[in-house]
Amino acid sequence: MNRLSERLRESIEEEIATGKLLPGTHLDEVELATRFSVSRTPIREALSLLLGEGLVENRPRRGTVVAQVSPQRLVEMFEVMAELEAMCVRLATRRIADAELEALQEVHERCRAAADQRDPDAYFYANEEFHRALYRASHNAFLADQAQSLQRKLRPYRRLQLRVRNRVQRSFDEHESIVDAIRAGDADAAMAAVRNHVIVQGERFADLLASMEQLGELAPAPAPAPMQAAAA
Repeated sequence: MNRLSERLRESIEEEIATGKLLPGTHLDEVELATRFSVSRTPIREALSLLLGEGLVENRPRRGTVVAQVSPQRLVEMFEVMAELEAMCVRLATRRIADAELEALQEVHERCRAAADQRDPDAYFYANEEFHRALYRASHNAFLADQAQSLQRKLRPYRRLQLRVRNRVQRSFDEHESIVDAIRAGDADAAMAAVRNHVIVQGERFADLLASMEQLGELAPAPAPAPMQAAAA
């Protein structure tokens, strides 16, 4: 894959994460090539990358569409995400360098500013960098890659959570608990804090489902299957 294909993957992924491309949307190679002013080849390569990430899927008679995740599957993914991030912070608590801790604090302050301004979009991007800083601080490249890969798949849904009233402020408060525990060298507290931050259950799951239903009302309806010719 070349750099152009990777840039296109990032652009399409961003449109999926921000809801510009809704679940079930058909991704037409010709339309995308025209919109991004490129040939179909890098578009095809970019869609192949997104397919590998699970953000798009191939469907019979419809081609490539933005993936739709069932509620049960979503819960399972968040459960795994919580454990991956708990592993990251357990290692980070032991291994984080002073410079990395200061960098984590800096991005935490960016989250604070976005929360104070009640800007969920700014908070979304600062939040992503906060979690990436935790992955890097684990000093386990394989673990960081796995966490980053699953984070990509969950981006649209992590963003949806921020639409829920007061979720941005609660998310920031949870970050504060994570940072405090890492600074104190308390791995158990850091792991508990990050699990509480990431796991989706109870009221948070109900809120997420409600947001998904709102998106579903906007999503394009599936194309009807071709009519079979009547027997003579």
